[in-house]
Amino acid sequence: MEKVIGLITCNYSAKETSPLTESRPVASLPYLGRYRLVDFALSNLVNCGIRTVGMVMPYNYRSIIDHTGSGKEWDLDRKNGGLFILPGSAFGTSRTGARFLLRDLVHNKAYFTRSTADAVIFSTANFVYNVDLDKVYEAHKASGADITVLTKTASEKDPDVTAFDVEDGRVCGVHHGTTFGETMFLDCFVIGRQLLLDMFDWYAPTDYLDLFEAMVGDFGRVNVRTYDFDGYVAPVFNKRTYFRSNMDLLDPQISAELFPEDRSIKTKAHDTPPAKFEIGSRVLNSRISSGDRIYGSVSDSILGRNVIVEAGATVRNSIVMQGCVVKSGARVENAIVDRGNVVPAGTELRGTPEDVLIKEKSRD
Repeated sequence: MEKVIGLITCNYSAKETSPLTESRPVASLPYLGRYRLVDFALSNLVNCGIRTVGMVMPYNYRSIIDHTGSGKEWDLDRKNGGLFILPGSAFGTSRTGARFLLRDLVHNKAYFTRSTADAVIFSTANFVYNVDLDKVYEAHKASGADITVLTKTASEKDPDVTAFDVEDGRVCGVHHGTTFGETMFLDCFVIGRQLLLDMFDWYAPTDYLDLFEAMVGDFGRVNVRTYDFDGYVAPVFNKRTYFRSNMDLLDPQISAELFPEDRSIKTKAHDTPPAKFEIGSRVLNSRISSGDRIYGSVSDSILGRNVIVEAGATVRNSIVMQGCVVKSGARVENAIVDRGNVVPAGTELRGTPEDVLIKEKSRD
């Protein structure tokens, strides 16, 4: 894979507004207590041997930079190759949730022209899955395709996920929003570097479109083929899918599939002590992170780092992010509590399984 480079687009990934993404991009959303969503895209690329990765930044990029730094945890702090922070352009006029906006790519043309790589693997940061990209690239070369897209059969309706029309493994159309049984695009694809540069010229008048929107009339001459992925996939575009995908990982079988020993998901290191379960605490089917202090009751929940659940407090079917304190007698149920919050003693934060409550990040 020394002749392949990677690029992750960390912008244009959520159309639905949410308190969770008011101060951070989707790429840096905390996940499973200790990860960020961008960790999955980064780890998929570096696990197959790619050592040059570009990241197209949104305007509110601070939290991504704070998390990734120089790329040390992903072995990307190197003299040759490494992690490249690339600027995103002004928002285009696409109304369909573009994730590979041509304007972003053309704006960073130098990243591609200065490389000697044969191919580029693109990804976004709003899907959760662990894929062996070595196999995807080998299939791409063996098929002789111009572009190979990572796909999966949709199991439900999702208006935010892109779908392909496919005949005999070849893409012949694209539309936005999937229904059950359609071929959904996992926002990851392989393309020849020279073909990508040629497309910058082909589609220069429509650089406000997503790459696959611009290609709609050219699927006859550009051979775009699918690679079907049969592992666990969770698209994260709104609070419902974010909450559900976190809760999925309380299932040991899904967790083992997403975190196999031979393809680890890497993240920023934190020097925090182990969690401490005090006498009288009760924890059931939950993910507890380092630095947590549990005095009360936690069930079917995910706690970020340095969370304190005081005696008499209850957390159930919820996500409590880093640095929160749940005071004595407080109850958190069917909720997402963003980082730095203090839930006062004797109070309740309660949503429903169908509509979880979000307590926005503390401004203090």
